[in-house]
Amino acid sequence: MTVADKAAATPSPSTPKKSGCLNPLRRLFSSSKSSSATPRTMIGVAAPTAASNGTASKLAAAHAASGKVLTVDTINPHVRTAEYAVRGELAIRSEALRKKLQTDPDSLPFSQVISCNIGNPQQLGQPPITFLRQVTALLEYPALLDPANREVVKNLFPEDAIARAEKLHKAIPALGAYSHSMGIPAIRESVAKFIEKRDGFPANPEHIFLTAGASPGVQTVLQTIIANDHVGILIPIPQYPLYTAAIALNNGRAVPYYLNETGAWTLRSAEVRRAVREAREQGTDVRALCVINPGNPTGNVLSKSDMEAIVSLCYEEKLVLLADEVYQTNVYYPADQPWHSFKHVLRSMPAEVADSVELISFHSISKGMIGECGRRGGYYECVNLDAGVLAQLYKLASISLCPNVQGQLAVELMVNPPQPGDKSYDLYHGEMTGLFESLQRRAQKLGAALATLEGVECNRADGAMYLFPQITLSRAAVAAAEEAGKAPDAFYCLALLDATGVCVIPGSGFLQNPGTWHFRTTFLPPENQLDDFIERIGAFHQQFMDKYRD
Repeated sequence: MTVADKAAATPSPSTPKKSGCLNPLRRLFSSSKSSSATPRTMIGVAAPTAASNGTASKLAAAHAASGKVLTVDTINPHVRTAEYAVRGELAIRSEALRKKLQTDPDSLPFSQVISCNIGNPQQLGQPPITFLRQVTALLEYPALLDPANREVVKNLFPEDAIARAEKLHKAIPALGAYSHSMGIPAIRESVAKFIEKRDGFPANPEHIFLTAGASPGVQTVLQTIIANDHVGILIPIPQYPLYTAAIALNNGRAVPYYLNETGAWTLRSAEVRRAVREAREQGTDVRALCVINPGNPTGNVLSKSDMEAIVSLCYEEKLVLLADEVYQTNVYYPADQPWHSFKHVLRSMPAEVADSVELISFHSISKGMIGECGRRGGYYECVNLDAGVLAQLYKLASISLCPNVQGQLAVELMVNPPQPGDKSYDLYHGEMTGLFESLQRRAQKLGAALATLEGVECNRADGAMYLFPQITLSRAAVAAAEEAGKAPDAFYCLALLDATGVCVIPGSGFLQNPGTWHFRTTFLPPENQLDDFIERIGAFHQQFMDKYRD
């Protein structure tokens, strides 16, 4: 059963269910009209200051007691405030269990830990794309490109991989050297051509910044936008924890808007307008709107009409649009409709909108079928930004010198793959198609299995790599969670990990409609192991429900 099949099941954001459980949303977003004398990292979260709570004397006492200059009490308070659930308590616990299995394989009721807490395809056995690895291998050891070695190398690598490596070697003479701070010019030109081919509108390579994955790009942009503690950034609920963490680190305000779970996690512009209006009434300077499409953790894919409504809203409300599009090749449904980027939608609108809405869009090599998370490569494109702001973004990029060159190289091979007629094309196309179709089957199979569990409702994943089922927990389970000092869904996920070795992340880590509980799982376990994965979760779930039955 999907959540959309039971539209009355989810409370309105304006009338949340009452609950005695831990409520992260209330903690993060409870409204307040406090003045600038009480700076907040997020709406309703006060950052401690010496003036407001006598911190100075407490810090001096802590220093005297420990003899340490740095203690948890003396570090930047915004670091303490920031949380990142996908690498938090569950992930740390899973690594401890993995180490225990290495030293004593028979010590736990399972033989392996399955890390579904984060979209990390190759960790769960997804093979790398051959052409990418061939070209990077040649460039990592450029002696292989020496003409004296050509005959030997031809027996190991196809001619088009060798030719591509030779061409890139001219643009990147040494992979171990710093590059341009915005990224290697030739690769930025390739990205611009990719965007133009995808969207049907030109892209300027001087407005493209290569990054060490999409996350550093998001952090840099948020750091630039958040000028003071009154600046607000609209984020979807549920959201990817990168956003609340980065906003907290920069002492900004996260302004929540709710995705519509009963409508398959659709984004409604009216809901965003509500969030903007209420935040501005509370004195928040709402400057930007974050949209994740395809969605993480929800797996939703926006329709073009919904995207047009969002662009129009940004125009009318004077908002910068931040488009997280890292899952743009992970779109499974609807199969008969193309995925659209926000750049394409924006440029297709009337000139007064197309030429004024400020858009920054992000992409990455970590997702899709490329799945090269550890290489850390990505980019962001700036559209309609002030030239002075672009100069400041360049300055920030230069402080870090440059993104890692191996990641930049993988971006080049993502946006400029083998073409029909190339010797490597058939293999490349077969690998990409095979991985895509397998992900689509796994999404459908796991989603259908989760929806059969008692008290579980699960919307279909139209895109991305995740399912985000809602779980209804008994009063007894909620009471046990409260006694343990955990949110109910975190309590459930910890029990699942300890019983089965399956690591998923509770919905409270992504934030959710008050009074509802969820967990996020990837559907990345190998297809030939998926039945066992489903069986593990199903058996645990029934035991948990029986144990805490009212």
